[in-house]
Amino acid sequence: MSKKILIIEDEDEFFFFYTMMLDGTDYKVIRAIDGKDAFEKINDDIPDLIILDLLLDQMTGDVFLRQLKSNPSYVNIPVIIASSFSPRSYKSIFEIDPKLTFLEKPFTQEKLLAEINTRLG
Repeated sequence: MSKKILIIEDEDEFFFFYTMMLDGTDYKVIRAIDGKDAFEKINDDIPDLIILDLLLDQMTGDVFLRQLKSNPSYVNIPVIIASSFSPRSYKSIFEIDPKLTFLEKPFTQEKLLAEINTRLG
């Protein structure tokens, strides 16, 4: 059974890169364009992993993450942050979940797959 990855990314070109990087893997990719859209998708079908951009319309990534991790039903979903900003710019997100993985854009397919495989076991 394939694992579901919810990618929360508002920019089409970045989402296209994700789909290219994950093409040929056994992962099922689902897209949300912002935090509100993501919660609708999560409520319908809980993903095995979330890849989260931090700069989003409607609900920023850090606000989404705080709400996600405050819900007992979703607290154990692993999250990979993908951002073009340095993790030092967002130190406070690690207070929400110290187990976060942070990938600074751009990153390689190998790096993405390694982080996914580490988080999903």
